[in-house]
Amino acid sequence: MPHTPVDPTGQQIRLTRGDVTAHIAQVGAALRGLTVDGTAIVTPYPEHTATPFGSGSVLVPWPNRIRDGRWAQTDPHGAEYDEQLALTEPALDNAIHGLLRYTPYVIEQDEASATLTATVVPQKGYPFALVTQVVYELTDDGILVTHRLTNVGADAAPAGVGTHPFFFIEGVDPRELRLTLPASTWFEVDDRLLPTAEKPVRDETDLREGARLGDVDLDTAFGTLSRDAEGLAGTTLESPDGQKVTIWQDENFDYLQVFTTASYPGQDYAVAVEPMTMPPEAFNSGEGLRWIEPGETWELSWGVTYGRAE
Repeated sequence: MPHTPVDPTGQQIRLTRGDVTAHIAQVGAALRGLTVDGTAIVTPYPEHTATPFGSGSVLVPWPNRIRDGRWAQTDPHGAEYDEQLALTEPALDNAIHGLLRYTPYVIEQDEASATLTATVVPQKGYPFALVTQVVYELTDDGILVTHRLTNVGADAAPAGVGTHPFFFIEGVDPRELRLTLPASTWFEVDDRLLPTAEKPVRDETDLREGARLGDVDLDTAFGTLSRDAEGLAGTTLESPDGQKVTIWQDENFDYLQVFTTASYPGQDYAVAVEPMTMPPEAFNSGEGLRWIEPGETWELSWGVTYGRAE
């Protein structure tokens, strides 16, 4: 019987609405393609290959890093936890990006939307049960992403959400894009990329007025985001000819990470803009940590739009 290799990103989901198309990977519920009006704006990588740098993956029940994989907290009801997670970033002795990065989600879809569902089961270092859903819905000019986390266990569960999409504008040198983000603080880190202090932005970390992407080198968490009248915080990438990608995040996403690399497959340069509900090490600091009560559902959203700068 012939052997068919398993695609490392699982089943591929294709969505279409008018002039907008999206490509979602089953593993990690990852956004791996988005095209608006014929222009691709999510950085692609080769088919049938493993996801590079966690590209597009959903990060639950925590984004970013936990020092030594160890965390200790007291829940809102006085229960105390002191837990040891697996070290999934062994080079730096950290637990990184949650428990579902390599999980194949269950898929329901129609032409223009898809719902991907996976369960975090009680396990070493995380003795809680969460059902998590990721809903991708195409819009007239991009995509809306809604996350729902439901606690199906008996105890309050600590949780955070992040996502790891990469963006570009097809046909434009990524280094020539102008990156603008609404943060007035950033997290200084040590040599293990763990936070040592939250500081006011300045110099390379102050991107409120924008900077040429090729002039920055970032693997940096940001906080204290300014928001519009609807409570949304927006990060933008703009080309010299006025094309503009906006990554917006709702009030639940109080933080974001920006990561630049010259090692993304098939690309000279790439940037990830990562909405997060908590900063690195939040399972110890408690900053941004959400406790979901038994039976409670936490819903939050972010999205992407493409158009011309006004």
